[in-house]
Amino acid sequence: MQPGKTPPRARPTTAIALLPQDDRGNGWLNVLPPRQPKPALRGEHRADWLVLGAGFAGLAAARRLGELRPDESVLLLEAQAAGEGTSGRNSGFAIDIPHNVGSHLTELALAERHLRLARAGIACLEQSVRAAGIACQWSRRGKYHAAVKPRGAKAVLEPLRAMLAGLGEPYRWLDRDACRRELGTGYFEAAVHTPGTVLLNPAALCRGLADSLPANVALCERSPVVEFELANGVRVRTPEGSAYAPKAILATNAYAGEFGVFRGRLLGFAAMASLTRPLTAEERRALGGLGDWGVTPANAYAGTTLRCTQDHRILIRQRIDYRPGLRMSAEEQRQVRDGGHLRSLRARFPMLPDLSFEHSWTGFVCLSGNRAPGFGQVAGNLWAAVCQNAIGVAKGTTAGMLAAELALGQDDPLIGDMLALGQPSRLPPPPIRDWGVRLRAWRELRRNRDEV
Repeated sequence: MQPGKTPPRARPTTAIALLPQDDRGNGWLNVLPPRQPKPALRGEHRADWLVLGAGFAGLAAARRLGELRPDESVLLLEAQAAGEGTSGRNSGFAIDIPHNVGSHLTELALAERHLRLARAGIACLEQSVRAAGIACQWSRRGKYHAAVKPRGAKAVLEPLRAMLAGLGEPYRWLDRDACRRELGTGYFEAAVHTPGTVLLNPAALCRGLADSLPANVALCERSPVVEFELANGVRVRTPEGSAYAPKAILATNAYAGEFGVFRGRLLGFAAMASLTRPLTAEERRALGGLGDWGVTPANAYAGTTLRCTQDHRILIRQRIDYRPGLRMSAEEQRQVRDGGHLRSLRARFPMLPDLSFEHSWTGFVCLSGNRAPGFGQVAGNLWAAVCQNAIGVAKGTTAGMLAAELALGQDDPLIGDMLALGQPSRLPPPPIRDWGVRLRAWRELRRNRDEV
């Protein structure tokens, strides 16, 4: 929290009504070999620390607590199995450089904070991947930030180039022909390639991190918290058990409001993705390009995120819908897959007319109105690492790690960087909030429809 500001307080006792109900279509997870989840929480338990949520933030928080306090017990609770939730459903980018920051000196200073925070998360993840031998298609290929039309290149890519120059960061500018050579498609007007982003399978990474925690960290999967109490410590109840600890870290992202934390300050969006079958050898020759790569769109609302994976599949992520209830029906998902995703695939890769999707899924992204993270001490014995604003792999890891250090009173200059980003601003009450968010999204889509 910023100095002098009062953090939003968690309520003493809360019944959790909204629990994750993610679909079973996550392609990142479905292409992996089977894994036996850790046993669910049963009976009564006591630990020195509770960590709620085993996404990237929760896994990092539990790992850091375990490392810094090897003689203390840490209990990590996850509502689903590792890799099934939001952290295992993103597009598989650990992004180091913010996309759309201006070149003014004050904006550059903010960008430098974001860079330090994101790169700390990537370094932490890379250390864990190497130490535990996590097979997650970890690939330091960088990423392409691409525009479909000249207007998008002028409005987004040129300011990005100016920002990178101001920061002294390496980059390459690619015109349409260069995009065709490296990506296999001539659909883009231009792109800016930066080398620091890591491509990966996020579900495989989550599972690997969950299976390589310190010995003093106990993970209980399929253990959703149904009751949460702040009174002389932190008490939680799950369907089959209960647990108590003097202190806890909350890492439940979009569900944080259910715990009374940052209530009325967080927005839930549904992001939908589809993953194809593997390309045949003939299709790989027809596509060309440089092997695995990742593309982020100039406009996140209207554009399409693309991945070409190490196992020769193409991922399409397009369309972000405001969903405060964190739900999307199978029929809605089918319409997006058979409409927008398939149309995007055919438009970008006409040389692959027979390529089809094997998996489609939805992940729920947490955003704040002012793009600030939900980080810091939110009660005397509770810290939060939520709301990564759609950059959860790197920023979530850093937030979890720093939340643990903050709770332990550790001195880390990155904590100052995180606190300087502020806290999520209060949003108008519904239905005004819902109308406003949907109107803004509609305007963004309409204004940038040429970037679809």
